Amino acid sequence: MWLHMGNDVVIPLSEVISVIDLTDEPSQLNREFIKTAEEEGFVVQLSDTPVSIVICATNVYLSPISAKTLYKRASGSDFGITERVKES
Repeated sequence: MWLHMGNDVVIPLSEVISVIDLTDEPSQLNREFIKTAEEEGFVVQLSDTPVSIVICATNVYLSPISAKTLYKRASGSDFGITERVKES
């Protein structure tokens, strides 16, 4: 299954490690994490005003889509993008 992150970015759901809500003021730990990830070149900014952080195996995405919506998409095939397999 795939997860649409916003801004035409789709990633394999198996790569998602964590989704963090940024609607409230980010904690000091989250700010430090984002800063370190930016310095190391792992951050992919999908929006000027992100509302969630999606930590993946290879990148950290700053997404314009809420953590709640991303969770719903990941939880059900109706909300995410599924691979269609042709039956022979």
